[in-house]
Amino acid sequence: MIFDAIVVGLGAMGSATLYQLSNLNADVLGIDQFAPPHTMGSTHGDTRITRQAIGEGTYFVPLALRSYEIWQELEAKTGQQLLVKNGGLFIGKEYSDSQMHNKPGWLTTTIRAAEQFGIAHQLLDNEALRTQYPQFRVRPDDVGYFEPDAGFLNPERCISAQLELAARNGATVRTYEQMLSFSETSSGVLVRTSQADYKTRQLILTTGPWITTALANTAYQNLLRVYRQVQYWFDVEDNYTAFIPNRFPVFILSDRDMYGFPAVGGPADGLKLAMETYAQPITANKVNRLVSTAETQQMYERYVVPNFNGIGPKCIRSAVCMYTMTPNGDFLIDRHPDHQRVLLASACSGHGFKHSAAVGQMLAELALQNRTDFDSQPFSLTHFNSPAA
Repeated sequence: MIFDAIVVGLGAMGSATLYQLSNLNADVLGIDQFAPPHTMGSTHGDTRITRQAIGEGTYFVPLALRSYEIWQELEAKTGQQLLVKNGGLFIGKEYSDSQMHNKPGWLTTTIRAAEQFGIAHQLLDNEALRTQYPQFRVRPDDVGYFEPDAGFLNPERCISAQLELAARNGATVRTYEQMLSFSETSSGVLVRTSQADYKTRQLILTTGPWITTALANTAYQNLLRVYRQVQYWFDVEDNYTAFIPNRFPVFILSDRDMYGFPAVGGPADGLKLAMETYAQPITANKVNRLVSTAETQQMYERYVVPNFNGIGPKCIRSAVCMYTMTPNGDFLIDRHPDHQRVLLASACSGHGFKHSAAVGQMLAELALQNRTDFDSQPFSLTHFNSPAA
């Protein structure tokens, strides 16, 4: 049998791609070395921020808007809640050049994107921030952008829903199966795994931080960097009601590389906070998954205490994930530089999950139709003029 497409890696992008391929009545196979959803990659931890005005670039906005539509379609099909629109509050200095996801002027671009696409939002001055959101310790020069339709997704549910629906549509899903190699043939691509050999007309690699191996020995072998990231859940039991979703939005502190969520569990489950750190590149197979007491203490003393009221020092739990970064914070979605039947999609650069549903549609269209109505040019390999040294 020759599959129309094989998707390797069934996390955020891969599960979405397999689902979209199955909607097009394709004979498709999905392969993952683990059993998604899992905790080994970049899409776990109960919550992921979603927003519509994208400070990383206005060309991301159509992906975000289409993804909102797909999440809601998935909710209707599965009866599960995947998306919670409790609002998003993004705080920083007005006209700041501070970077988020390797993007300078992030807050300013967010505001411009909202204005350009007619996305509902509200601008808050310093006094309004202090009055409406006393949970934050606002700096004197902070301003705020509030987006009422921003919120959070449950990544584990989103992945499970798309894989379940893909299988229902006839897709084959193989877990605990690792791709060992691929090679082009006259009729397509031969994929060799730890369990079998498969033939396909199109191969789509959505392997997250493992995507770097697919670019080895190419002109782009040094393009991507993988970084260890830690998510923390700190104690808010004494002030729990101040942090529930209808009183506390998802947030990004753009000048402090910090983001977080409301308390989505019970009073004892904590509040999720995280920093973005790019100190030292790592490899996916050698990431340190242990979070030390010193790391937790530093997070609380240096970042929680100066920025929040009502959050206790006890860390309920923590989790390690990975960011795969391009030099400019854009995605990588393109044909392999040496294999035209192989599509690459990764390097979500720390802000990919909210777009993943639409990226899945884009990849399915590129694989089966060799075209898409989405603008993929900003994510092509040629967009990166000089791969990182």
